[in-house]
This record gives sequence, structure tokens and C-alpha cells, in this order.
Amino acid sequence: MRIDPAGWPFITVPLAPAAALGVLGRVTGRRAARAAGWSLLGLSAYMTLFFRDPQRRCDTTAPDPDDVLSPADGVVMVAGPAQPGVAPEPAPAGGWQQVSIFLSVVDVHVNRSPYRGTVTSTSHTRGSFLAAYRAESAHENERSEIWLADGDRTVVFRQLVGVLARRIVTRTSAGEVLGTGERMGLMKFGSRMDVFLPAEAELAVTKGARVRGGETVIARFTAPAGGEQR
Repeated sequence: MRIDPAGWPFITVPLAPAAALGVLGRVTGRRAARAAGWSLLGLSAYMTLFFRDPQRRCDTTAPDPDDVLSPADGVVMVAGPAQPGVAPEPAPAGGWQQVSIFLSVVDVHVNRSPYRGTVTSTSHTRGSFLAAYRAESAHENERSEIWLADGDRTVVFRQLVGVLARRIVTRTSAGEVLGTGERMGLMKFGSRMDVFLPAEAELAVTKGARVRGGETVIARFTAPAGGEQR
């Protein structure tokens, strides 16, 4: 199983004290030492699960050029017009549509680009660590914002921290070209992702739907694009 590189310190650090406590427990007969060793072993196993990076359909099959894929695993919290005070500026004609996805602590936390194109800008905003399922977290929590352009199509997406997610890893920068579903970052422990799409994109998910990063189609562009990359 593939593991995101950011996970290895979290996986390996508990192993040495777990082994030491296991030996101590066997030598001395102390149950508390053995129990602590098993707890650390369990922590390492959970970290392995958390930082897993499974293959997805987009890794082997090119997505439809008009499809926008989910950037993460989780449950759709918002699917519709952008929430007031949340959408990025400037907005395209007709305004933004918004799809927000909540990631629990057992979901895959590797993040993928929802669409293809050139990264025109990235920014990081410091903020609070409110629960990611709360509406105000979208504009109060710490977050990274990525603008992506493909011809006249623009997609904006954000990585937002939550109560437990205290660090955002963004592995892309302005000028880079991303493919639809390409890995571009990670959020460490429960968090949220927002995707903003122009009005001409047709949403393909509804609130409460469970989505998979790099596989689930969350929206489609229905009008021909001018000057798009192929």
C-alpha cells in the first residue's frame, strides 16, 4: 500500500518505544508496560491507515475533459450557489457555485486537483481551527487557496483545516500545470475542501453524497471552452 511521504515520521516514531515497552513487559511481567506498547503499536497502525494513498481511476484512465472530479474523500456538505462571504473574488459572470467536502479522521487525506490547467495563483491564510463542518469555518479557518485556469475555464479550490487538522501541505505553486485528479497535497487529520466553479458548470452531486477523490464526478462543464488545453 502506498503511503504519503508526510506520514512516515508519524508511523515510525511510535515503533521504537512500542518495542522497548514490549520487551520491558516481558522481562518484568508488568502488564502496564505491555499495554502501553500495544497502544503505541495501535497508534502506528492508525497513522498508516490515515496516510494511505490508494490508486484511483484517474491514475490509470484519463478523465473526460469536461469532468470535474472530487479533490478528496468525504461527504458533501454544500452543493449549490456559493455561500455568502465565502466565494473567492473576483467572481465570473453569473457568480460561483460551491461544492464543499468534509473529511473525517478515517478518510483518505491525500488531496487531488479537481480539474486540469495551469495554477495561476496560490495563497495561504492563517486563521482559526473551528470544526470543519461548521459553515463559518469556510472563512475563519486556516486555509490554502489554489486558482486553476484552462482556457476560459476557472476552478478555485481550498484546503481548510479543522479542529484536529493543524497543518496543510500544498505541493503546487503558480505556473505549474496540473492534471484532473493529480495529487497536489495533504491535510493532516480531519478537515474540509471547498471547490468553486463558474455558473456554466453543472453540478453532479448533492448534499449528503459520499465522494471519492479522483473518481467521483462532482460537476461537468457543458459549454464548449475557448482556448482550452488538451
